[in-house]
Amino acid sequence: MMNYDIYMIIIGFLILLIGVLIGVAFLTLLERKVLGYIQIRKGPNKVGMMGILQPFSDAIKLFTKEQTYPNFSNYLSYYFSPVISFILSLMVWLLIPYYYNFISFNLGILFFLCCTSMGVYTVMIAGWSSNSNYALLGGLRAVAQTISYEVSLALILMSSILLIMDFNLINFYYYQKFIWFIFMMMPLSLCWISTMLAETNRTPFDFAEGESELVSGFNIEYSSGGFALIFLAEYSSILFMSLFFVLIYMGGFNLSLMFYLKLSFISFLFIWVRGTLPRYRYDKLMYLAWKSYLPISLNFLLFFLGLKIFLI
Repeated sequence: MMNYDIYMIIIGFLILLIGVLIGVAFLTLLERKVLGYIQIRKGPNKVGMMGILQPFSDAIKLFTKEQTYPNFSNYLSYYFSPVISFILSLMVWLLIPYYYNFISFNLGILFFLCCTSMGVYTVMIAGWSSNSNYALLGGLRAVAQTISYEVSLALILMSSILLIMDFNLINFYYYQKFIWFIFMMMPLSLCWISTMLAETNRTPFDFAEGESELVSGFNIEYSSGGFALIFLAEYSSILFMSLFFVLIYMGGFNLSLMFYLKLSFISFLFIWVRGTLPRYRYDKLMYLAWKSYLPISLNFLLFFLGLKIFLI
């Protein structure tokens, strides 16, 4: 029986992995279509019906292109940082609170914080090991940005943890049967959405990949497979952050059509913001993180703490 359970868990992980990769593929297609319509043009529409096979042809193109290595790069760290980045972005998916077959994390939120903070190192090492000035600048920006945001990200999460007094993500479903936390914590949930955008290096906080001033940012020297892995890691983390938002603020995890619609809407929000907003100025980002979000999240944390003590 023990062996059977282990086999089932491994098969479950493989199914999850394939599901995430297919989800990422179609998220890129959705992004290109939505951006196309926002910019009053058609998205990809040649490969397959309405461009449905476009992500797969992109993947084949990327992985069959020639891999280049800069002469002065630090080869091992340059080679492995996209791989580790991809593995980390997939590891976070173990957190989904399935009712069967999977690991149930009692300390799920701590695991999430560990994985997201590890993601900074891969970007930093990718930027540094390429030995290119543009890449180094992009890496440094990404590190400063993520450090700034992770402080308020952890504090915003702390408010939610205080409400349910547990780290296990499945309990968010039980506590949100009657009212979603998004209504109880409206300003905080909006802060969390913009923090998610910064955490995943998306517009308007995509300073690590500032095309207008850094050519392509920390991934400038990567081509073919390395670039594809960085790309996959980014979009996988976008999908996961959307899922995490739905888990914490919009009713928790339940395998219903409504759950998937909520998840799709939050993913769509990432793309919508990209098509609408210009890039923020770098010093304004730092100001926003340290002088706006940090005090707001701290005040709300103290408020919920007081509320908890008062109600007990």
